[in-house]
Amino acid sequence: MTLIGRTRTRGVETLALDSPATRNALSAALVGELADALRDCGKDAEVRAVVLTHTGNTFCAGADLRDPPDPDALVALLRQIVELPKPVVARVTGHVRAGGLGLLGCCDIAAASATASFALTEVRIGVAPAVISLPLLPRTEPRALARYALTGERFDAAEAARIGLLTAAGGDGEDGEDVDAVLEPVLDGLRRSAPEALAETKRLLTARVLAAFDRDAAQLTALSARLFASAPAREGMTAFLERRDPPWVL
Repeated sequence: MTLIGRTRTRGVETLALDSPATRNALSAALVGELADALRDCGKDAEVRAVVLTHTGNTFCAGADLRDPPDPDALVALLRQIVELPKPVVARVTGHVRAGGLGLLGCCDIAAASATASFALTEVRIGVAPAVISLPLLPRTEPRALARYALTGERFDAAEAARIGLLTAAGGDGEDGEDVDAVLEPVLDGLRRSAPEALAETKRLLTARVLAAFDRDAAQLTALSARLFASAPAREGMTAFLERRDPPWVL
């Protein structure tokens, strides 16, 4: 069973996270399949751009707590999105949590329906948004990122656009009509652009993000591994799976 749906329309390859039963959580298998699909897109001269989207009501719930990816594999996937020589456009019509925000932060352009919601929930299960801070710190508003990373609060698409997590948020619409209206001129513009020019322009725009990967990836990967193996994280993840509060909740 594949976890990544693939379709192509006029040079735009759409990759859909397709594990709605797990809310498209980042399992080892899903991370591996998405990496393979992106690699194929990067090598295919017929692909002008990639749209990253989802099935079900959740874009990505973050790491799969039952089958978490290796931190090195997650870092490699995030970097692969940033380095891909084709623009990557996120299309979101559902909820985004934890590591899912890291995927958005790596995309060159990101748009979401007005009904989408977002939260950095790591602190609530006893860990930190370590690896996903690599793309988020250079691209989002610092004060807002501090608030949402420290509290785990939920915020909406309009706020996500205001703080730089999204390029744009849709207005009123059903079944993703609003976000598709936002992305229509974006995809038209990409189809009208020279492939080599797109690749070099993306290289210019992602330089700061890649510098963060070069400088901090090893340290943050080690931090992530240490935190996920800690006693508070084990308790936090167990509490989450059992749908109860962990003991530190006041």
